[in-house]
Amino acid sequence: MTEKRVQRLSRKLGAIPGELIPVGLERDHTVKVTVIDYDATGHCADWEPANLEEVVPLKETKTVSWINVDGIHEVPVIERLGQLFGVHALILEDILHSGQRPKIEDLGNCLYIVLKMLTPGEGKSGVEWEQLSMLVGENFLLTFQEKPGGDFFDPVRQRIRQDKGRIRKCGADYLAHALIDVIVDNYFVVLEGIGDKIEALEDEIMEHPAPDSLQKINHLKRGTLALRRAAWPLREVIANLQRSESPLVRADTRPYLKDVYDHCIQIMDTVETFRDILGGMVEIYMSSLSNRMNEVMKVLTIITTVFIPLTFVVGVYGMNFEHMPELKWEYGYALVLIVMLVLAYGMVLYFRRKKWIE
Repeated sequence: MTEKRVQRLSRKLGAIPGELIPVGLERDHTVKVTVIDYDATGHCADWEPANLEEVVPLKETKTVSWINVDGIHEVPVIERLGQLFGVHALILEDILHSGQRPKIEDLGNCLYIVLKMLTPGEGKSGVEWEQLSMLVGENFLLTFQEKPGGDFFDPVRQRIRQDKGRIRKCGADYLAHALIDVIVDNYFVVLEGIGDKIEALEDEIMEHPAPDSLQKINHLKRGTLALRRAAWPLREVIANLQRSESPLVRADTRPYLKDVYDHCIQIMDTVETFRDILGGMVEIYMSSLSNRMNEVMKVLTIITTVFIPLTFVVGVYGMNFEHMPELKWEYGYALVLIVMLVLAYGMVLYFRRKKWIE
């Protein structure tokens, strides 16, 4: 069942800058913190700290530490992590506000990145989203998710645990790239789902346009709009990250960021194509309705045209004059019926020769 996103922007009216007020989904689950600490020598530890003080030594180690927080509705947890890692209050305020536009900020000792994670949804638009905030340091990565993590980033966790690829040999910037890459790959999954719905809807509109077809088009437009709002600034984020002069982004990570950037361009092209198709489908829908109406009017016009001479004959013989031809003839009624049938059949044949009817 699709969750309802409740924005409480009114809570922030008149608030002090930097005051920590969660804005977004209403949540009642307990915030979960997980840590994965690893290096290239074979060390890999994965645990849930009993308290946040356990992560303090990770700032000074040479290993790479990924600290993931599932849930941003418990202010004390976010505030304490900010204190431990020296994060400004305004950044923490942005983390708690799930309506942020995807962006990147260079804070000196770390990079702050905001992204939108999209997944196929059961709603009418077919898209669900949540905000992901990242703090990329020299040897640590903090991630903040709105919902329980589930298996969204499990492929990256498995790569770390099983030492697959370059991830254990690189720093926190490459880990951030790996997460961004997973997010972008899921955009393609969402696009595929929307594309399938568009194809099915095209067939429906061409063959049997229904009254709810226009509503389906509008719902798909909302899905593509959500994709565009997430993908357009994401492209800027990755471009800025790739061109960043920060020492936190190593030179050997930039080619991989370039690859993700290319994927974003592909996503944007597909989204624009879908928007054009959906815009054209409205015209196709209206044309289909107009064609159906024309067919109905054509049938009614033919019926009316056939009955005009018949009505004339009936009207003539319905006049109440005393002296009329064939008025008292024994076969007059049958003759009039035969004349009416011949007239109707002759008109139908004439319409067929003109190819007005098939």
